[in-house]
Amino acid sequence: MKHPVDAHVGKRIRHRRWMVGMTQQQLADKVGIKFQQIQKYETGMNRVSASRLWDVSDALGVSISFFFEGLADGQVAAAQAQGDMMADKEALELVRSYYAIPEAQRRRLFDLARVLSEAA
Repeated sequence: MKHPVDAHVGKRIRHRRWMVGMTQQQLADKVGIKFQQIQKYETGMNRVSASRLWDVSDALGVSISFFFEGLADGQVAAAQAQGDMMADKEALELVRSYYAIPEAQRRRLFDLARVLSEAA
């Protein structure tokens, strides 16, 4: 059975990898392992060792603490119970595309989205 912390760390690895536009194979190559191992980390089926997490954080350009954000006060169990919106690849792609838009247009798009969501 997956430990909630391992599942959380795996999700954070996947989210960051998607946000930087990296494939599992590319991450595996940078870390020096097979892409299947990255798959197992991302699903929480395999626990990531401290030294491997160090390598993954370096390859993804974040601090190790990034992978543990959101663990305090039982937030992992609550997030799992509600479902994680950012686990959806389409949502992550939308966020990545949104931040690729210049700031002035991005702000206008945000205002439009807010108005549309309030009207729905």
